[in-house]
Amino acid sequence: MSLQQEKEQVKLADSSAKADLLRRVRRIEGQARGIARMIEEDRDCSEVLQQLAAVRSAAHQATVALVRAYATECMVSDSSPDEIAEALSVALSRLA
Repeated sequence: MSLQQEKEQVKLADSSAKADLLRRVRRIEGQARGIARMIEEDRDCSEVLQQLAAVRSAAHQATVALVRAYATECMVSDSSPDEIAEALSVALSRLA
């Protein structure tokens, strides 16, 4: 099956990459709950902004990890180089 046919079905097959991504997302969830609590407690705006920047950075790093895992999955597929390039292009365009 080519990547074109699979493009809606690419999943994390690497259990360590999946565990890493879940750990990152759960950490982001905890940070977001902490930010909500800070807002409820009327904390200083600069403190809230600092925590929002930390969440943004963590989300970016999780995205990089997922793109790396996705690229690895593409490289081990039986698709042609053009199909792999197209699949990666489509995935990366979602980040813009």
